[in-house]
Amino acid sequence: MTDVGRHPGIKLYTLSEVADVKGSVGNFEVRIVKKARYVDQTQCTACGECAKVCPVVRPDEFNLGLSSRRAIYSPFPQAVPSSYVININECLGHTPSVCAKCVTACAKGCIDFGMSDEEVVEKVGTIVVATGLEVYDPTELDEYGYTRFENVLTSFEFERLVNAGGPSRGELIRPTDRRRPASVGFIQCVGSRSARKGAEYCSNICCMNTVKSTLLLKEHYPDMDIKVFYIDIRAFGKGFEDLYLRSRRSGVKYLRGLPGTVEELADKRLRVAVENTATGNLEYHELDMLVLALGIKPSASTQRIQEMLGLQLTPDGFFLEAHPKLQPVDAATRGIFYAGCAEGPKDIKDSVTQGSASAVRAIRLMHKGEISSEPIISEVMAEHCTACGKCAEVCPYNAITVDKAKKTPAVVNAAACAGCGTCGAECPFGAIVMNHFTDEQITSQIDAMLAENADKKVLTFACNWCSYAGADYAGVSRLQYPSSVRLIRTMCSGRVDEKFIWRGFAMGAPVILVSGCHIGDCHYIDANHWTEKRVARVQKKMEKLGMRPERLQLEWISAAEGIRFAGVMDRMEKLRQQVSAEEIARTIEILSKNK
Repeated sequence: MTDVGRHPGIKLYTLSEVADVKGSVGNFEVRIVKKARYVDQTQCTACGECAKVCPVVRPDEFNLGLSSRRAIYSPFPQAVPSSYVININECLGHTPSVCAKCVTACAKGCIDFGMSDEEVVEKVGTIVVATGLEVYDPTELDEYGYTRFENVLTSFEFERLVNAGGPSRGELIRPTDRRRPASVGFIQCVGSRSARKGAEYCSNICCMNTVKSTLLLKEHYPDMDIKVFYIDIRAFGKGFEDLYLRSRRSGVKYLRGLPGTVEELADKRLRVAVENTATGNLEYHELDMLVLALGIKPSASTQRIQEMLGLQLTPDGFFLEAHPKLQPVDAATRGIFYAGCAEGPKDIKDSVTQGSASAVRAIRLMHKGEISSEPIISEVMAEHCTACGKCAEVCPYNAITVDKAKKTPAVVNAAACAGCGTCGAECPFGAIVMNHFTDEQITSQIDAMLAENADKKVLTFACNWCSYAGADYAGVSRLQYPSSVRLIRTMCSGRVDEKFIWRGFAMGAPVILVSGCHIGDCHYIDANHWTEKRVARVQKKMEKLGMRPERLQLEWISAAEGIRFAGVMDRMEKLRQQVSAEEIARTIEILSKNK
């Protein structure tokens, strides 16, 4: 961080937060709120004289409450900038008659209670989201006694105790008597891999963090009794298995099974009851200190940033990358990249690797000085637009702006538009043209495919990225599926307009299939949600018109699901055979009367 602060090409905003982001790739406008420090950071030398006279004492957040700080303090060692900051909500000095002792103690006159928050706007070409992580709060796991028993600590509190710059200067001590513990236990997967409390995913770092901690303790205190209670040890990184085996050889006891209860004895020691699943026996262990290896979870700001930037989230709450293999650091929104634990749980090595990859991806995009975009974008025909705002509502990239108050036509940002076509399918007035996938082009394909023997064909709309690629995969895999299938490629299932479906039925199609990416895995963030709503709407209309809604099908097929594609097509063919010529003729008659 010190190097970042000194770099001439990096502008570092500390004690700041992003309030809003507008624009698109190459032209983002970021509004930043700089919180008032109440200390002139250009003059402060961090001498600490102000903190010595401050009468307000509060728990130190950096040391997780294991030590205290003053209302004026340095956030942490080697903080950038190297100056003090005042927590104005705790300070008495903003009313000088009450205190203001720090003002008197500061020889350089750095303290200014007249400071206020400042708003800054930065224009940038790309954005890297590196929001970090938060740890699981184990308070709800009452069986472990965290906060009830002083000698039950979290892995992060343990890290501060054994750190040379921590509250105990690196000496491991029990909070109750300030003495070195003779025995220490570690409980794994606290808040991870649990459907009952916490998260179901593995937090990645917990196992090796515990292994590292046991080795550290054994190096400093060889006679210390150390036990690790675990489900299984996941040591999958380079050299991690060797570290785990080294820990076992050093005398650390690994017991397969998580404790059910923790009791505090009269001398403040802890009695742990655990079922050893390796032996099938219920065991009791007495320990001086118990450490909970906490799982990690997404940062609290994730939801707000997701809404601000139009990003996707996984079911676990982390940001979703554009493609797990081909674009592992890219967001679906162009010009935005991920680093560190914003995208998922990672250790330091993986975070550094992903940070470097994100930087290179941003450089690759910006080094030319200009950005080229695909020609497959939407255009608004101003003479037909009524400024209803539907297009802006459905656009997953916020690429369309509409001024409803002034009733001005919608405007498409060409750099932000990704070409999904959802706006064109949802526009009730036909005011949007989708370049290269126009209404005329798609209806011409429908007419050509169903011009002859329409009753023998299954009309299928397939999205370019998943279901169409799934069809290609089925083909190269030599998988057999009925020859009655006729594919029409669209960039997204969101492009499939209601009128395309009615056109197909009017031309005599017995069955129509709309296929696309799985929900939550759409190449265009959430465009397929609108597909789902649209298909359901058409099926309701079919039922009212006396048509069987089963003749319109919706299926999610990924690019890797060639076998599923072939299976779905077999099912569509069986459904086609159930549609009689009389039913098709009746459908054509109904639609001709309800044009």
